[in-house]
Amino acid sequence: MKTLIIYLSHDGQTHKIARAIGSYFTNCCECDVVDLRLAQDLDLQRYQRVIAGASIRYGHFAADLGRFIVQHLDWLHSIPSAFYAVNLTARKPDKCTPNTNAYTRKFLATTPWRPDLCAVFAGALCYPRYRWFDRVIIQMIMRMTGGETDCTKEVEYTNWEQVSAFAGEVAKLTAK
Repeated sequence: MKTLIIYLSHDGQTHKIARAIGSYFTNCCECDVVDLRLAQDLDLQRYQRVIAGASIRYGHFAADLGRFIVQHLDWLHSIPSAFYAVNLTARKPDKCTPNTNAYTRKFLATTPWRPDLCAVFAGALCYPRYRWFDRVIIQMIMRMTGGETDCTKEVEYTNWEQVSAFAGEVAKLTAK
């Protein structure tokens, strides 16, 4: 079963998660990991399963995600599909499931797409890589939410066991 993993990543963590999920599939099936912004020319009919991942930035998923879903909704509903969200809010134990993560809950309530599986993963905080404005805003948000505020640090909150478990669940999805 050929699997497509598409992702939208701001600072690289969603891409890193996509690659980790893709490596799970290398032993069992063919898998392509593609930036969603570069997926416009793909022949989607070559794939029998899809996983989409996107990160939150300033409270929103990139608009490219919504456009892709609307454009390819029939295809998304015709094959097994999964979605994962990446955000720093998910670093908190009570905010790391689709039902408890406000961003994911809102997305699932408003999108016409109904993925078969959904997960939420904590992202990474990469202060030294951020532009000045982003660093200041993210630091302010982290201060308000009890997170790391030291601008010299990079902190990876992603639970890689959770990512692997999600990949295993997606691997069990078979044709609709």
